[in-house]
Amino acid sequence: MQFIDPGMACIPSNYSRLIARELCLQARDIPNLLARTQLSVDQLLQEDTLLSPRQQLEILKNALRTADDDAFGLRVGQRLTSPTHGAMGFLVNSSPDLLTALKAFQAFIPTRMNLGRLELATRGDWLEVKLIFGVPLTGELERVLSEIAVIIFFDSAEFIVGRPVDEVISCFTHPAPPYRERYADHIPGPIEFDAPMTLVKIPLALCKVPNASANHENYMMALQQCQAMLAQLQEDKTSCKYQVQKMMLSQPPGLVSEEEAGAALFMSKRTLARRLKQEGTSFRQIRDDILSQQAARYLRDSQMSVDAIAELMNYHDSANFRRAFKRWFNQTPDQYRREAV
Repeated sequence: MQFIDPGMACIPSNYSRLIARELCLQARDIPNLLARTQLSVDQLLQEDTLLSPRQQLEILKNALRTADDDAFGLRVGQRLTSPTHGAMGFLVNSSPDLLTALKAFQAFIPTRMNLGRLELATRGDWLEVKLIFGVPLTGELERVLSEIAVIIFFDSAEFIVGRPVDEVISCFTHPAPPYRERYADHIPGPIEFDAPMTLVKIPLALCKVPNASANHENYMMALQQCQAMLAQLQEDKTSCKYQVQKMMLSQPPGLVSEEEAGAALFMSKRTLARRLKQEGTSFRQIRDDILSQQAARYLRDSQMSVDAIAELMNYHDSANFRRAFKRWFNQTPDQYRREAV
């Protein structure tokens, strides 16, 4: 197994803020949650802050001590509904069926959480979805993360299929815990403990049930967003350019400022500008590249009006969006759309 650099910051901070909410922490309690992470309270509260796997695991360990509840993983898993996963969650919920949604999870997990990966395999009339962790874990952390991952699956599967999927079998590598009866509150189907692998077994027929809430246009827009994010992740992950791109793609279009990006990377705005210049780019260039690609995709692949696209991209005045688009492509949005047809 290829292990992930535990020092690479790429996990959105919203997951840790949800942990804090589940613990009902007050502002004065947050430093205890951040112990040994080298993160400040202000950084945790910023939408564009990215955490390394090491920091995320430390926060989870601190949370388990604070909660004093072995079943804390079940509680956190229930909070991590599809909207908490950004574009990937939107893609999953827009998928035509459960199999397509699982392939979306498999392909784009690195854009949200690089602690593990999924492997899909067909065995007879069943699809097995295996969870493989990419960092060394204690038994407690592996148990908690496995619980969270399986509950996330059931939340998405129930949304897509339109009912509890009680025919799915859940397998965990850990022994049955003292609180095993609480699993039934979150996992509707049969559960096996002491299994060789953490996985769920899904009847193939269930994987092909059409998603009544599927939306092809939304699916294509979310897919393109996820593909763009993944492409950025495949660049040099140690570069400032990569880190800034990751922040911008993890937030609504155009909201990350240069000051906020520098603070999230523990450097001043001036230092960030100097680092980016050494890498042959600038904050504005990175932002323009991302915004122009998103604007072009919306114009090509949707029927939304230019005003609606401007609003979606956080331009409060569509005239400003039109001017920016003319600067990017040397033509108006309407001209671009006509030529793209």
